[in-house]
Amino acid sequence: MNVLILTAEFEGLAKAGGLADAVAGLSKALLKNVNVKVIMPRYYSINPSTLTRIDALPFVYLKDKQYFFAIYKKIIDGVEVYFVDYEEFFGRDGTYTDKNGEGFLDNDIRFIFFSVAALETAKVIGFKPDIIHLNDWQTAAAAVKIKEDNYFKDTATVFTIHNLQHQGFFKKDRFELLNCSWQYFNPFQFEALGHLNLLKGATALCDTITTVSRKYAKEIQTPQFGFGLNEHFKALNLKLFGILNGVDYEKWNPQRDKFIAKNYSVETLDYKQLCKKDLQEEFGLSQNDAPIIGFIGRLYEQKGIGLIIDIFDRLMQEDVQFVLLGSGKKEFEEFFLSKKAQYPYKVGVHIGYSEKLAHKIEAGSDFFVMPSLFEPCGLNQIYSLKYGTLPIVRAVGGLDDTVKNFTPSDKSGWGFKFYEFSPSALLNTILWAFDVYKNPDIFTLLKKRAMQLNFGWEKVAEHYLDVYRFATVAKKLSDCCR
Repeated sequence: MNVLILTAEFEGLAKAGGLADAVAGLSKALLKNVNVKVIMPRYYSINPSTLTRIDALPFVYLKDKQYFFAIYKKIIDGVEVYFVDYEEFFGRDGTYTDKNGEGFLDNDIRFIFFSVAALETAKVIGFKPDIIHLNDWQTAAAAVKIKEDNYFKDTATVFTIHNLQHQGFFKKDRFELLNCSWQYFNPFQFEALGHLNLLKGATALCDTITTVSRKYAKEIQTPQFGFGLNEHFKALNLKLFGILNGVDYEKWNPQRDKFIAKNYSVETLDYKQLCKKDLQEEFGLSQNDAPIIGFIGRLYEQKGIGLIIDIFDRLMQEDVQFVLLGSGKKEFEEFFLSKKAQYPYKVGVHIGYSEKLAHKIEAGSDFFVMPSLFEPCGLNQIYSLKYGTLPIVRAVGGLDDTVKNFTPSDKSGWGFKFYEFSPSALLNTILWAFDVYKNPDIFTLLKKRAMQLNFGWEKVAEHYLDVYRFATVAKKLSDCCR
């Protein structure tokens, strides 16, 4: 089976979120069973001197303008990754947003161009895919071009939603860039409130849809999480599947982590205390046995930052330490920096991102908090489990799928969940976790149980192979019914 994956991100090359990790992990795991190739943009941050240029100068038309572009290639962990190179659209810092977090004003034409150019790239390299796997709105325009291109007449399509909040919503006239029939611009496909919705159209046209957790596949069919498309996905639910993302245990594993003070395992769990001490030293915190709560992520409303802010001073009344790594809204950044100044020996803050600090926080914390408003999958809670750092999460999306609540009666579970999106629900759950922390036997039992869970990509790849087979059958049935 030949599988072509289109993506705007790939871990180690360009990353704005979990999409990068997901595509890198899945493509690597698929190699054992299929011939897989990945196509993505060559952003300014990807040095062309580290790539191999393909001897071709293909072009595409958007509306009535011709665009010539270059193609590069690099093999990463055995995966052939191809790059669409066009300076005007991708020769800048950032994938979708500028340094202030604002979306680029030309994101519409940038990623419509990429979607069309990626399909042309497949032709240039002579790759005839059985499956084209699209990811998020940045690749959605390819769905309609595939329908109209005889080169892909036998190709089935899969579309993965990594975050429904971002749909590729643009002015109606941008549909003209695709040079395709306007019959696709209708309320069941690309039209939404008189505008162009790329994700909506692609999910309607593709043979199969997946989300990055089972719970999220159900949630997007509700008004609360559907972002205006809940009825759309209800109508498509027979081809909608939830597959939880995997994680790369080669990278996130306390037994071999090169960033942490001391490697440890279930058998040598006591060494985790050395990582805790190292984390305290890194952030200048008091050297004591107070429970440490870690947070790594974007400082935006989706991540439940407002809940943490609302309870912060009350939380500081407890014997606790809090460590944060992230960036986002200025007001949120300033809040946590002010709390670091107010509680210098209890609060550690690093605005920005550091791979080293991320690993140190996972290894040195006792708890990891993710009180998200919504969370399609989430990865940090899964990393935390492997490090014996118990997650405190809101029961949404992938957080609900991966964290089983501790049950005192039979001591089952491996984390702490709450349901209501409120400060009191978060605070009460944290205080409950602290009570468990005070019982070393139970707390150690939960840590060891968490560390033995397996969310590796090998199992995830098997589920995607099933989806690819389903998509192939669905396409054949669809073709027969035309």
